Formats: sequence, structure tokens, C-alpha cells
Amino acid sequence: MAHVPEPRDVEIREQSIRLGQFLKLADLVDAGADAKPLLMQGLVFVNGEMETRRGRQLVKGDVVSIDQEAVRVS
Repeated sequence: MAHVPEPRDVEIREQSIRLGQFLKLADLVDAGADAKPLLMQGLVFVNGEMETRRGRQLVKGDVVSIDQEAVRVS
């Protein structure tokens, strides 16, 4: 298994955020629509588990990773 670096923190204003929105906010995708192919290919992980739902609610402390990049909701 590849080593994932320490996640960088990305602040959200609300208590939670949808995964598709967060991917865009964290600059992991250019547009919300770009998230769908990544999710369908099984390339997005939330807290170490593969996630395929763009609408999944994330809360502070959740870690999202794609390839070698990891981002923490804060």
C-alpha cells in the first residue's frame, strides 16, 4: 500500500459538507461534476474506506484521499 502523506486541513463553514462540494473546495477536482468519474472508478476514500456517493455528508475530522493527496475536514 502506498504511503499517504499527513493530510492538509481544509476549513468548512457549516457543521457538514457533501463530498462532491468538499472535493471542489479542497481543489481535488476542478468542478463538482469531475467528482463523479473519480467516485465511480473507486479512487476516492473517506477515512480509509472507498466511497462512491458524491452526496455523502462529511463532518469535521473526516479525511478524504485521492491518489497521494489527503485532506482533512476542519
